Amino acid sequence: MKSKSYIYLRDIRLHAYHGVLEQEKAVGADFNVSLRVGYDVTAAMQSDDVCDTVNYAELYALVKREMSQPSQLLEHVAGRIVKAIQEEFPLVTSIDLELTKLNPPMGAACQGAGVEIHLI
Repeated sequence: MKSKSYIYLRDIRLHAYHGVLEQEKAVGADFNVSLRVGYDVTAAMQSDDVCDTVNYAELYALVKREMSQPSQLLEHVAGRIVKAIQEEFPLVTSIDLELTKLNPPMGAACQGAGVEIHLI
């Protein structure tokens, strides 16, 4: 039987200093990050061993680390997150990443603006 399986982190809330405007760089903003990575869970289902899975605590630490490095563009931050996942988690077969800046400084009433990346 063939299946798809994922591990995910939903709506991680972080304060970071990404943006083009000087105020964004000085005071920062709040961001939401949602991440879903595909991998074969078969070994972990059978072994009950964390070595056979993609550890979501380690994924969180990776996201937090990359978010702490200021960038002008959200695309750049998202690209760093994706690259780090690919390098540090060889079991990963796909990545879905959503990075949202809450209350972006553009004079619009909206819940956020951001970028999504879907890699297969």
